[in-house]
Amino acid sequence: MDIKNNIKEIKENIKKSLEGSGKSLRDITIVAVSKNVDSTKVVEANGEGLINFGENRVQEFLKKYEELDLELSWHMIGHLQRNKVKYIYDKVKLIHSVDSIRLARRINKYASKNSKPVDVLLELNIAEDESKFGFKSEEIEDVVSKISEFEHINVKGLMTVAPYYDNAEDVRPIFKKLKLSFDNLSKLEYNNVSMEYLSMGMSNDYKIAVQEGANIVRIGTDIFGERKY
Repeated sequence: MDIKNNIKEIKENIKKSLEGSGKSLRDITIVAVSKNVDSTKVVEANGEGLINFGENRVQEFLKKYEELDLELSWHMIGHLQRNKVKYIYDKVKLIHSVDSIRLARRINKYASKNSKPVDVLLELNIAEDESKFGFKSEEIEDVVSKISEFEHINVKGLMTVAPYYDNAEDVRPIFKKLKLSFDNLSKLEYNNVSMEYLSMGMSNDYKIAVQEGANIVRIGTDIFGERKY
């Protein structure tokens, strides 16, 4: 697996996808999804300039967090159980997967013990896929209004996990719908809420995601190759 060339190709693909948009590669954060990836590959990817890494499972994240003596920005991108919040709230740059008010309340509780609020994204289940987590798009304004009352959380944007399609183009309407929610929320004023980050797009569909407004893409397979589960 040639991580160096994989990263180079991803950056070139993003540049091409942004042509005519007025945006550049600097506007896009690549989160390297290191789930089921050995720490040595994280080191290699970091050596090629990547600093943002995403983990799905708390236990695996904590193992890498302890192993790696590197200046990395960690993202929690997988479903987060409330009883696991205490282990990661002060160690990650961004929690992408806040999918319930109860989870937000738990994060707020632990963040109150820290001097720094926790930055989060709200996860939307745009496709209303029963196998995935997240708020429905029609309830998001009410959700944001309630979570904005939590003083120790900063809502920084939205995230979705789109269904996998053999034809990646089929995902475009989902990304358009998330961007619409993002834009609508950007017009509203709430405490502790700023629509800065739109996290959507993975290895199969990140090129379409950046065309539709994503500024965070979460890429694992196209960097590290197929993983064994």
